[in-house]
Amino acid sequence: MNPILKGILAVVAGVIVGSAVNMAIVMAGPSVIPPPGGADVTTMEGLKASLHLFEPKHFIMPFLAHALGALSGAFLAALIAPSRKLWYALGIGLWNLVGGVMNTYLLPSPLWFTILDLTVAYLPMGYLGWKLADRFSSPEKVSA
Repeated sequence: MNPILKGILAVVAGVIVGSAVNMAIVMAGPSVIPPPGGADVTTMEGLKASLHLFEPKHFIMPFLAHALGALSGAFLAALIAPSRKLWYALGIGLWNLVGGVMNTYLLPSPLWFTILDLTVAYLPMGYLGWKLADRFSSPEKVSA
């Protein structure tokens, strides 16, 4: 396959899969950790109005959604990329980081969560996605 097309496919697939994983976890979140009583999490306005009711446990699923979305997208992009696989994986991490920064403006969260989310859930997961893809695509590198 043409390397340019393969690179475009890597980016598009990484963004789509990462976004799907993120959304699936966000949608499953309330059934795993129920929102606090009186919180309306069905709309952005309701979520903003009830965010003060949230405890630290209520931020576990959003963090996992962001981290695993970035990780899965970066992993797939690194698997597909024709070369410079680290840059593709970090690009997906950066794409997700931009979304995370935008999200902090749209939906103010506690400072501790914002710092944790922006520093751990995106670029480090992009790097980890690359490392996992490198191991997955080169089994001879795995030591016994």
